[in-house]
Amino acid sequence: MELRQLEYLIGVAADRNFTRAAARMHVAQPGVSAQIRRLERELGHELLDRSGRDVRPTEVGAAVIEHARAALASIASARAVADEFAGLLRGRVAVGMLSGCNSADVPRLLADFHHRHPAVDISLTESASSDLLAGLHARTIDLAIVAVGPHDPEGIATQTIVDEAVVAVVRSDDPLATRSSITLARLCEHDLISLPRGTGIRALLDNACAALGLMPRIVFEASDLQMQADLASRGLGIALVPTSTAGANEKTLHALTITRPSLRGRVALAWLANGQPTAAGRALIRTARAALAAP
Repeated sequence: MELRQLEYLIGVAADRNFTRAAARMHVAQPGVSAQIRRLERELGHELLDRSGRDVRPTEVGAAVIEHARAALASIASARAVADEFAGLLRGRVAVGMLSGCNSADVPRLLADFHHRHPAVDISLTESASSDLLAGLHARTIDLAIVAVGPHDPEGIATQTIVDEAVVAVVRSDDPLATRSSITLARLCEHDLISLPRGTGIRALLDNACAALGLMPRIVFEASDLQMQADLASRGLGIALVPTSTAGANEKTLHALTITRPSLRGRVALAWLANGQPTAAGRALIRTARAALAAP
């Protein structure tokens, strides 16, 4: 039994898919499948049910995964102690970033961390907030920049980078441009431009609409906020964007405050609240929190 086999098993179980798990762990998919098969042969049981669209742990697999997580956590702690006594950080850290995010200077952050700890390998992944949060829980990501609501996701600790209202923007000559606000119910009567599902702003919209029994009419999905603003400026719908994005396009777009209810979201640093990160992971979190706390 090898540590990487346990890591692959946990990763595939978390993502419920061999290809996604392999991509997240930066290894080839056939290698992941082969190593898990070897582990299954060694233990004499199938650990993953591959019969459906999603891969799921078998009963034996779920029990093995629980022990595998404990084993990897213990090994990580042992390595961390050794690294700290040696006074030199080694290993690797993985950072996840919300697609299209420009709320934090991630290149500067990573360069500063690399300068301080040159022996640590760093990887960077862009994805939707839901995928990044899943990566934190699966321990395939040490630190992520995500869009979240007013409350921290379960099991996740955060430090806010940006906290701002979400507004509806229309082109300046639209009839709605004579108004300063619009209710969520009235907003849902129009064609909307929004981020894809799995993102923070989209979750805010979907949850608020569900609470009121509303069905938003999404005609365009774009993962880039500026693309949303450009689509709205062409009269293709009402875009839902943060206040800062609306302000950057105030010459061509008019922003309406959303009421009943208002929508407000955060972009935040996120990490596993009760995890046991490696020494390198702890150093990364400390560096990022200090950098983003600076004026």
